[in-house]
Amino acid sequence: MRVISLVPSVTETLSAWDTDPIACTRYCERPDLAHIGGTKNPDIEAIAELQPDLVVADREENRKEDHDALIARGIEVEALHIVSLDHVAPQLARLARRIGVDWQPEPLPGRTELPPLHRPGGGEGKQPVRVFVPIWRRPYMTVGAATYGVSLLEYCGVQVAFADRPETYPTLSEEDLRSEPIDLVLAPTEPYEWHRRHFDELTAIGPAHLIDGQDLFWWGTRTPAAVTRVAQTIAGALA
Repeated sequence: MRVISLVPSVTETLSAWDTDPIACTRYCERPDLAHIGGTKNPDIEAIAELQPDLVVADREENRKEDHDALIARGIEVEALHIVSLDHVAPQLARLARRIGVDWQPEPLPGRTELPPLHRPGGGEGKQPVRVFVPIWRRPYMTVGAATYGVSLLEYCGVQVAFADRPETYPTLSEEDLRSEPIDLVLAPTEPYEWHRRHFDELTAIGPAHLIDGQDLFWWGTRTPAAVTRVAQTIAGALA
């Protein structure tokens, strides 16, 4: 089957299934494959010229107008929707059936239970570990409740600051950051590429630690091992 992937997570998963797509986005880390633009601006003409049997998209990663443009061209699109760890296995099973791959999900490792902290000024008793995940800078942005990243972090035993806001990706002010208790800043390597040179800035918010952005945000066949690595990163940062 001639498949085009508009999602880096899907490209990685198809490769793990020995079913390379015929083309993918420039963010998919497959320089050996043809590229058809980015996740938010795929080249519809180039996709049509490749005559795919199927284009795989994701409702969070890709735009509805690009999905609709492909459908209007008579191109079949499989639009996955993954905003939680619970969605990964059934959505990948759906994709596997669609492309004729025999796939069985790998079970997730056990849920992490972190000991609560006694936070100075936090009142009586101990509090769950609370983390801040900056995904952008100037202004700061973070991840909201209805995201895969928050679901994964909660599975790893932490609370995610600002995840109670209605936005999927809340924008934060300096006042917002001062108003919330932060035990740990987990600075992902993507979508904003945080480095240790940013730590003076980040440690003004809370103790800072780098975390692999792909493990945090790329779902797919990597998910079970990514859960383990994220949990290890958190444990190491709190040690």
